[in-house]
Amino acid sequence: MDINQIRYFLNLAQTLNFTEAARLSGISQPSLTKSIQRLEDELGAPVVHRDGKDTRLSELGRDLQVEFMRIRAALDTVTELAENARWGRQRSLSVGIQNTIAAGAFAQFWRKVLDRLPELALNFHPMLPGESEADVLSGKYDLCNLANPPRENFKLAVQPLFEEPLRLALSRHHPLAGEAQVSEQQLATAPYLDRLHCEFRTQLIAHFMDRDIVMRPRLQSEREDWIQQMVAEGLGVCMLPARSAILEGIALRPVRGLSLSRRVSLVSVSGSATPKEVRQIMALAAAHDWGEERAPGGPSKL
Repeated sequence: MDINQIRYFLNLAQTLNFTEAARLSGISQPSLTKSIQRLEDELGAPVVHRDGKDTRLSELGRDLQVEFMRIRAALDTVTELAENARWGRQRSLSVGIQNTIAAGAFAQFWRKVLDRLPELALNFHPMLPGESEADVLSGKYDLCNLANPPRENFKLAVQPLFEEPLRLALSRHHPLAGEAQVSEQQLATAPYLDRLHCEFRTQLIAHFMDRDIVMRPRLQSEREDWIQQMVAEGLGVCMLPARSAILEGIALRPVRGLSLSRRVSLVSVSGSATPKEVRQIMALAAAHDWGEERAPGGPSKL
């Protein structure tokens, strides 16, 4: 197979329409059809199923789409490297940030990265609901911060950063802020503000229901900053990962009998084909002092 076959197949996988894929590829439809047929002949299995006017990817086709996207991303990287070397431009990396991970624990680390890699530019992107390490494998992100390690995959390099327990967040002027620990019964009396993107949301509901405690949210939002602002202003309380408070007016207290935590990690594609800068960032993350709750162990491939 050649690079053009990869490009033609990706256009077909995106559109699921031979006519549109041919237009995107800049070739005739018969030429695109022949290219796909040659690809299937080489692989010995169909990459698409054709049901009349409907086209859908086969199981092999879906796997190929991910792998070919990685190849295309690598080719784009080679082209960018060559152009950057030719014109003396910066190397730019895309970093996906999971919505519930706050910047506070990372500012010093990314400052160190920029100091050590002066030719590097970083683009931080909020990861959409449902996005995961698969978007690193597809080439959408060069790295991503995840709130929990991904499933075992030899194609991924995973660097654990720190363990982050779940805490009750409340205004510093709240009556419960004077408690070293808050009981579940005390928590049930406070107006509850619901973080809709909380990774522990289902577990929290089950935990309280098992104890005959029903948390009735007075306010719900996907916006972490809005929920935290309402907490700081004393409108209610929420459950928040310990390093995720972004406002000075918030106090964090453990809830008696509740021991949930998440393991924050940095994830990239594994292997020597990974851009040099990505590998350097992963090494810096392994050497960085993440504080008392740092996860044990060095970089791992899961």
